[in-house]
Amino acid sequence: MLKIPFSKYQGTGNDFVIIDNRTAVYLTRKDTERIKTICDRKFGIGADGLILLQDKKGYDFEMVYFNADGRESTMCGNGGRCIAAFAKKLGIVSESGHFWAIDGEHEALFQQNNWVDLKMNDVQEIEMGEDYFILNTGSPHYVIMVEDLSDINVFENGQAILYSDRFRKEGINVNFVEKTANGIIVATYERGVEDETLSCGTGVTAAAIASHIAGNGLKNNQIAISTKGGELTVKLEKENGIFKNIWLCGPAVNVFDGEYFAK
Repeated sequence: MLKIPFSKYQGTGNDFVIIDNRTAVYLTRKDTERIKTICDRKFGIGADGLILLQDKKGYDFEMVYFNADGRESTMCGNGGRCIAAFAKKLGIVSESGHFWAIDGEHEALFQQNNWVDLKMNDVQEIEMGEDYFILNTGSPHYVIMVEDLSDINVFENGQAILYSDRFRKEGINVNFVEKTANGIIVATYERGVEDETLSCGTGVTAAAIASHIAGNGLKNNQIAISTKGGELTVKLEKENGIFKNIWLCGPAVNVFDGEYFAK
């Protein structure tokens, strides 16, 4: 029986099992079923995703992210903030961190009260329709502006878009955004989790960019974002049609540590 030490982290309710995979290789990219079981909320530890922290030459560490379905996936913003906090806990980093993920390199800055700022990649290609935006912030996102989120069934509407003819093969995350007096409220249906999550880091980043384009809620190059799991801030700049210097900022909290016994 394999004994796997792990830490459970959450960033605004987006929760992850994180494993230090440097010295002992507990899991690999081939362990789809085992990762799926670990993430299962009835038969495993329970999480929106699982993250491996690995060595990477030239960087403090590498982040390898898997959705709850056990498949390796694209970038997870809240997961990136959480693994940075985990790396700090391990003593790998201190004031800041520099790591590699599937979409390239990222920088993390540590603030007070478990707050972690994560630098995201530049965004240039944005498709705009009559009532939607499609863009990639490390993961692909479909963003819809709505008048009242309470009128929206996030699960049904998100699933309908995800499994439409256009997106069924590759998949896409779906975000519903409501403008408020102080910023925006965002609800996200996540592929791989196949449900609404309490928060999605790359999703709120996409929502902030879409809101900037739509002229909603951006003050001093930053926007306050509310999700069901808590509050986040996205900072960004626009130069020659490119969104750059994008920072996803919010809490990353160690919930508990434990050992998982895998058959």
